[in-house]
Amino acid sequence: MDRGRQAIWLIGIIVLVFSNLCWAQEDAKGCRDHPMFTRLPNYYLSECQEKDFDKVEFMDEKGNEIEVEGRVHSADYWIKEGFKAPSDLQVLRNFQNAIKKIGGKVVKQGKSETYLKLRKAGKTYWVIVDTTNDGEHYELTIVEKADMVQEVVADAKSLMNAIQTTGHASIYGIYFDFNKADIKPESEPALKKIARLLRQNPDLKLYVVGHTDSAGRLEYNMKLSKARANAVMNELTTKYKISAGRLKAYGVGPLAPVASNKTDEGRAKNRRVELVEQ
Repeated sequence: MDRGRQAIWLIGIIVLVFSNLCWAQEDAKGCRDHPMFTRLPNYYLSECQEKDFDKVEFMDEKGNEIEVEGRVHSADYWIKEGFKAPSDLQVLRNFQNAIKKIGGKVVKQGKSETYLKLRKAGKTYWVIVDTTNDGEHYELTIVEKADMVQEVVADAKSLMNAIQTTGHASIYGIYFDFNKADIKPESEPALKKIARLLRQNPDLKLYVVGHTDSAGRLEYNMKLSKARANAVMNELTTKYKISAGRLKAYGVGPLAPVASNKTDEGRAKNRRVELVEQ
């Protein structure tokens, strides 16, 4: 082989090796970042998996293993060739700071892994970040669990029976945007029931009382619960033509729970609107 042909052959081999190396460091086909987090700089996605329903072992605040069920997103990230990897701690801190900025919290941290949690827009996200190879690789696992949706809304007769028996009735079919007082369209069946209750009982006057769970600051939750009660009252008076003189809105935040705030199920029960007879 003459020198010219040998040089061309060597260049071809180098190009082929370099191309394969670059290709190996591209994101795996069909893989993408979860919308909750951006990836750390200079990492590529080597593998990913989405499951509509599965369970993942999670660690709670006391270090106990618990099983979390829901939609599972998992992704493996590797540092690209030629770049210096951050330390394990730096990887973990990045994710911890990111989830805190959007209202989440750090549940537990180990030497090379951290457990995070976020409640947002009616869903709970359980996050695990696990690092290996001195930061060259990290695995991100996110379990998305939808809060229980209240399918059954009490009818006007049941609401009146509750008010006559106990002086109040809890409404679980009114939904709001996360951390806002904007009523969602799917709240209409519950609002119609309240309007029917008031039309069938023309002498009935009600306090519309907003309740929250204990997550967040007390002062904020007191304002949020009052704003949500106002939103319900305004909807009843404007859309359903109920006399404003029959309704008064108040908010008590997390001060009157009906269940423990230590569980997701308990917090869901505490987030409600109550009708109290004046």
